[in-house]
Amino acid sequence: MSAIVLDGKSLAARTETEIAARTAALMARNGARRPVLATILVGEDPASATYVRMKRNACARVGLESLALELPATTTTAELLDHIAALNANPDCHGILLQHPVPEQIDERRCFDAIALDKDVDGVTCAGFGRMAMGVPAYGAATPQGIMRLLRAYDIELAGKQAVVVGRSPILGKPMAMMLLNADATVTICHSRSRELPTILRSADLVVGAVGRPEFIRGDWIGDGAVVMDAGYHPGGVGDIELSALKHRVAAYTPVPGGVGPMTINTLLLQTLEAAERAAR
Repeated sequence: MSAIVLDGKSLAARTETEIAARTAALMARNGARRPVLATILVGEDPASATYVRMKRNACARVGLESLALELPATTTTAELLDHIAALNANPDCHGILLQHPVPEQIDERRCFDAIALDKDVDGVTCAGFGRMAMGVPAYGAATPQGIMRLLRAYDIELAGKQAVVVGRSPILGKPMAMMLLNADATVTICHSRSRELPTILRSADLVVGAVGRPEFIRGDWIGDGAVVMDAGYHPGGVGDIELSALKHRVAAYTPVPGGVGPMTINTLLLQTLEAAERAAR
């Protein structure tokens, strides 16, 4: 079997061209005001700093403006909430990204939920999750939304299919399951403590690896002809799924790197642009 490689890198590159064109058109209509994504980085975690830098660079490529807010590791919940409130009230800010994780003294969930719904372009608020789950317009969490866009781009049929999501995080596994359910898939949510996980996975038409452990999902757990979406990335260039053991017998898969990862940042850009377009109406 010759598997389809679900190339998120090339799709993201094509979409960046479209985003840049839409951004230019928006600026021509609104007095040259650029869409603005505010990024909040608390502390000095090297990985978080790298992720934020990648997002800022992506903004620059498509003509979006990045408003960088870098706060010390000693920042309190109250102080962070004040910064978020100021961005909520700023009409020139269209999207807010609070980089996860924050230092342990901060109530992360409280700060996520303080982000205005119309600026929650990373899809992290409880209100946004609830609206998305109920089929009401909202910005979906960026990684699962990116996965859904990748599936649509390759015309992967979801209606009636058996989908298994391995992972239950509030910004990946849980919203992923709801998005698939809304697309008429039959969804099972598993995690690292699920019993008989190999048996469950072998019956799946679609597998989403979102458990956060390198190659936790073994290749022989996945049935022939499945579609495999690996949302993990770990040192050594491996994901959550043992892809090398199944590339020759599945219908389609996302490479690591170059599959899901580029779609996450790309979705963040797209949803920031959509927020700016709505604000300009």
